[in-house]
Amino acid sequence: MAEGRGNRRQPHNLQGVLRMAVEAGSASDGPAPTEPMTQERVEFLRAALAEVCKGHMDEVEQMKQCLEVLRRDECRERGSEEDVEEEDEREDALEVLSELCENLDNARDLMKLGGLDLCMSRCLGHSEAGIRWRAAQLIASCAQNMPEVQYYLLNQGALPTLLQLTDHDTNSTVRVKALYAVSCLVREQEAGLKDFLTHDGFSVLMRGMQSDSKKLRTKSAFLLLNLLTSHPEHRETVMSMGMVQQLVSVLRSPHSSVHEHVLGVLCCLVEESPRGVSDCRDPSLGLEELLNQRLQDLKGQEESLEQLEFCERLRAACFQAPPVKDNGMDR
Repeated sequence: MAEGRGNRRQPHNLQGVLRMAVEAGSASDGPAPTEPMTQERVEFLRAALAEVCKGHMDEVEQMKQCLEVLRRDECRERGSEEDVEEEDEREDALEVLSELCENLDNARDLMKLGGLDLCMSRCLGHSEAGIRWRAAQLIASCAQNMPEVQYYLLNQGALPTLLQLTDHDTNSTVRVKALYAVSCLVREQEAGLKDFLTHDGFSVLMRGMQSDSKKLRTKSAFLLLNLLTSHPEHRETVMSMGMVQQLVSVLRSPHSSVHEHVLGVLCCLVEESPRGVSDCRDPSLGLEELLNQRLQDLKGQEESLEQLEFCERLRAACFQAPPVKDNGMDR
């Protein structure tokens, strides 16, 4: 993402450019000059202002043109050459918008232009998968690191729609992009997390980790690890869903990158949690044997150091410590 450009708002008037110039001078040359600005300097800054405004207005115009493409009625016969061309134009428009909205100012402007409403009402539920996943990508681009846009999307009901796509869409790319948008709305965002919990988001992640899509499995496990690390108060919630049993089941699948995140989640669940330790010790899971085998298989593999560390931590917490009495109080 264009961090510098997105985080520093471009000045849209002469005073803004002058202020930016004075601040830049103050930062690099010490105290701001007390002498009046020369006419030559004023003219230079006027020219700079014109370029700044021209560039921003060009991007706003591009966004408006893209929205016009997305607003067109679909009146072509399905599968016709004209219909294919229109779909290509819509996909191109969504991609341009996603790129432009990496600039946080543009993301805010798109919201004000009604672009996010259009994206949710006409694109997320589109019959073409290429439109759906690009719409989810656009929402993610606008929402990341932008609380104002996050609140707007949450108030418009974007999260349950994105969770539904993550859980049930028939296209794996749509599911992955929808989960990315979910992540941008719930990580480090209390209102988003509350909405996520209301709509049973942890169950969506649990099913995502059992998906046929490797990317969806990995991203679901990564988001679960992030949320539980940031909000350990929700560990009991996921354990009551049988999450430990499901995670161990994922560990028994052919080895892949998702296992690192799954092991991380298990370590998080057993930390200072008698319930988590007790669940992992369930003899029917065979977790101790599985960890011993995994440690043997990964030994000496430099790229697997983090997995090895997780395995050691989990084994030490669950199988090399005195038995933890679980009197059912935590349940």
